[in-house]
Amino acid sequence: MYYPRYIDSYLAEWASRETHKPLLLRGARQVGKSTAVRHLAEHFESYVEINFEKQASYIPLFQVKDIDVKKIVSQIAAMAGKRIVPGKTLLFLDEVQACPGAVMSLWFFKEDLPELHVVAAGSLLEFALEDLPSFGVGRIHSMFMFPMTFDEFLIANNEQLLMEVRNGATSSQPLPQPLYEKLVGLTRTFMLVGGMPEAVAKWVETHDYQACQEIQDDIVVTYEDDFPKYRKKIDPTLLRNTMRSVAVQATDKFVFSAVEGNYKAAEVKKALNMLTKAGIVIPVTHTDGNGLPLGSEADKAYQKMLLLDTGLMLRLLNMTTGDISELTEQILTNDVTDLVNKGPMAEMLAGLELLHYRTPNIRHEIYYWQRQAKNSQAEVDYISSYLQTVLPIEVKAEKQGGMKSLWIFLRERKLTNAIRCSLENFGAFDYQDPEVSGAVRHVQICPLYAISQMNQILKSFKWDSQS
Repeated sequence: MYYPRYIDSYLAEWASRETHKPLLLRGARQVGKSTAVRHLAEHFESYVEINFEKQASYIPLFQVKDIDVKKIVSQIAAMAGKRIVPGKTLLFLDEVQACPGAVMSLWFFKEDLPELHVVAAGSLLEFALEDLPSFGVGRIHSMFMFPMTFDEFLIANNEQLLMEVRNGATSSQPLPQPLYEKLVGLTRTFMLVGGMPEAVAKWVETHDYQACQEIQDDIVVTYEDDFPKYRKKIDPTLLRNTMRSVAVQATDKFVFSAVEGNYKAAEVKKALNMLTKAGIVIPVTHTDGNGLPLGSEADKAYQKMLLLDTGLMLRLLNMTTGDISELTEQILTNDVTDLVNKGPMAEMLAGLELLHYRTPNIRHEIYYWQRQAKNSQAEVDYISSYLQTVLPIEVKAEKQGGMKSLWIFLRERKLTNAIRCSLENFGAFDYQDPEVSGAVRHVQICPLYAISQMNQILKSFKWDSQS
């Protein structure tokens, strides 16, 4: 069964264009790239799929000095026993990193066979692109795919009606208590199951956490089995130790020396870069946040690291520490205040959701703020933007007095509006800043189970009143 994905509408829009570039679908292994393309193929009269890892016999077709895509397509049709008709056929080149010649050929489809819809995807694609002398700038369109969002998880669990009610809730008309509690329960489940499509499908089928954990363990092992393929670039043991250290240090400033093995900082930095390119690790970079673009004041010397999926993080923690039963119990049973304010799960979920609902057509960066003053502990979990204005996002549960870092940031940047992500119901409050006469800070609560609705929530702010 196919579970609808956020990227589906973007793929359909690409397919409907009169003029379209070859599409490169990028993302980590097992996030659902191939399945999404097969779903897209239902809109075409015919479909041809080549997996270069499983069907190596196609590789020689692309190992030619002079690339003639019309000739290559006719040869593929002959080998596959299917006609490939421009405008009617979708050609899918999967695991394309195993055939660098196929990656190179994408450059020429735009010029020599523009009517044909061609999609390429691969799990270690970034490394194949890195090894090529040049890449087809302007000739290829990329999309980036991630694990399933919370909304996609709800749809997979047939909770569309619950989503509709949630989407209609506001700070002045929050959710009825039974529906609020149901969404909190589903958020707890999502933290444990995560968004890897196979794990989600297993949860829908069985509602068995242990069955999902077996799939998550298999995915982690698959990632680690990939590491020897990077051997020419980096030590696979270093990659494995770095990935596991990211799980342990998630949402804290990453400390290179904490990686097991006494590696040099430069070696660990290289491993993090490799894991980021593979889509396994998501960096969150410090920015001063004085204005836009946020990247102009980014400092990569201060970074937090997120894993691509909460469920996989828990499995990696279990592999590293040997026991996550207490953390699992906290996720399932802690009251919402403790669940959000203690431990990395809520902050990590918020960061991943903020990333996953952005347009997939470009690679996005995520930022946070940490006060650089000596002996200062002030930190705002995420810094974003809205309507050309800096937007701080704090992951907290209740307790206005516990949001000192947010008040400091708003005061120093002369900002008025902020978001609090929590497991509360929808709501809003004002904060009278005691340090600035007459200054009132406005905070909207964006529940962790409603981050897809953040733009709708932000519309209630008055953005011309920053002070």
